[in-house]
Amino acid sequence: MISDQLRLEVKDWIKHDPDRSTALQLEKMLSESDSSALEKCFSGFLKFGTAGLRGPMGPGPSCMNRAVVSRTATAIAKFMKKHDLNSVVIGRDARYGSDDFAKDSAEIFAGAGFTTYVLPRPLPTPVLAFAINKLKANVGIMVTASHNPASDNGYKVYLGGVFDGVNYHGSQIISPVDNQISDYILNVDKNPSRSSNYQLVSESLIDEYVECVAAIATEPNNLKIVYTPLHGVGAETLIKVFSKAKFQTPILVKEQVAADPDFPTTLFPNPEEPGVLDLAIKYAQENAADLIIANDPDADRCAVAINDINLGWKMLTGDQVGSIIGSYMISKNQSANAQVANSLVSSSLLSKIAAKHNLTHKETLTGFKWISKVENLIFGYEEALGYCIDPTNVNDKDGISAALIIAQIAADLKNQGTTINDYLLQLGQEYGFHSTEQISIRYAKLDLIDQTLNKVARNPPKTLGEFELKSIEDLNNSKSMPTVGIRLNYGNNIRVIIRPSGTEPKLKCYIEVVSTSQEESVLITSQIKQALTKVLS
Repeated sequence: MISDQLRLEVKDWIKHDPDRSTALQLEKMLSESDSSALEKCFSGFLKFGTAGLRGPMGPGPSCMNRAVVSRTATAIAKFMKKHDLNSVVIGRDARYGSDDFAKDSAEIFAGAGFTTYVLPRPLPTPVLAFAINKLKANVGIMVTASHNPASDNGYKVYLGGVFDGVNYHGSQIISPVDNQISDYILNVDKNPSRSSNYQLVSESLIDEYVECVAAIATEPNNLKIVYTPLHGVGAETLIKVFSKAKFQTPILVKEQVAADPDFPTTLFPNPEEPGVLDLAIKYAQENAADLIIANDPDADRCAVAINDINLGWKMLTGDQVGSIIGSYMISKNQSANAQVANSLVSSSLLSKIAAKHNLTHKETLTGFKWISKVENLIFGYEEALGYCIDPTNVNDKDGISAALIIAQIAADLKNQGTTINDYLLQLGQEYGFHSTEQISIRYAKLDLIDQTLNKVARNPPKTLGEFELKSIEDLNNSKSMPTVGIRLNYGNNIRVIIRPSGTEPKLKCYIEVVSTSQEESVLITSQIKQALTKVLS
């Protein structure tokens, strides 16, 4: 039975819904008295946070749709007027709804009197981050759900320049900006003024992005690389970058090269998920490739796979790639005040490399919105395959520039008669073998995430395998970086961090084991992963 209050709420939403198709869905639910479906669609306004919006497509305030996006854009416009901000640039990926969400946003910002730019077609997120700085825009909007399932879409919000004492320089919002916008969402004009008086960003700006990224490469090479954009928007831009850098055109995974919002070859278009690179590995085997590179659908992340002489083709962890690129960037650095950074859930190896080169290392909260705020940053990464190579131009993770730099490193090593695998062994021998692994547990109900985390925090496992618990830290109580999660330290240099995902309904566990032996570090990591999986199941 549908309550009178819910019925009124649904009818009011239908009245102001700019999309007739979602309005009709709600009308059908009402006519069929489908209370469970309506309650799901009206379980509160889709949460807006530092990651913006992200959720499944559908009708009503609890899903991603034109009405939700329109109200969010209206709230951001209100925020901009409050703080005398006057310009915005909007980008989008190729997911269902992205074109409409970008158009609705552009019309609302233009209707509010702001100078409004729109990228001319679906393009990678780093192109949007680049455009913010080049256009000197106050705000950036990227319509994308990144690596989420096909059913989802999302809305990332960036700020340009300096705002409220924080040097954003084209990076994602942090608190309290998210809370201010969220408050405005709940009290906005449901029928805001709209205008088509917005400008398409010129192709010359996109060409400038390509030139900036290509300039990172030091010398041309003919490395044989297999590349997949995982049905996303990265292929066109990456091919242009490699061509400009005079690199050999990558071998494309044909089944995944065209942007396709259905992501037909994978349930989760996230390179971290098991099996997602299987097609790319098949191509690499058939073509005797040197390297595999993959972007996630909005191309802000980069995955790398190599052919190990003993194990065959294997994907490198984000920490391994981050350590390789970090070591390379540090070796090229000439600035005395330069800093490198990675998130607290990432490997501690980067900090040791930085220390040896008398460079400052910063540990940040999880998410690039924090890494990008580090002053004098020359390189930053997070273990979730995000790497910032050129923060002056793109102050965010960039899967295109990361792809080029790892290709350059692989080529340099090949010319020296060695490999990426050899380089990782060298780093391990010098700094200790840092083996990292993660466990991701997906939940149908969000409250189960908190329940599980609280359970472990109250009663952490005294041992994992044969290793005893040495200390536990509630990260909520951290004086320097308070965040939701716990850090467990066990004997034999074992660190475990457990926290909720910021973008998906997952509980994520991050394991690091440091040892003088590569075999031992890998073995212990496997043991810890098995033991921890049992604890959390």
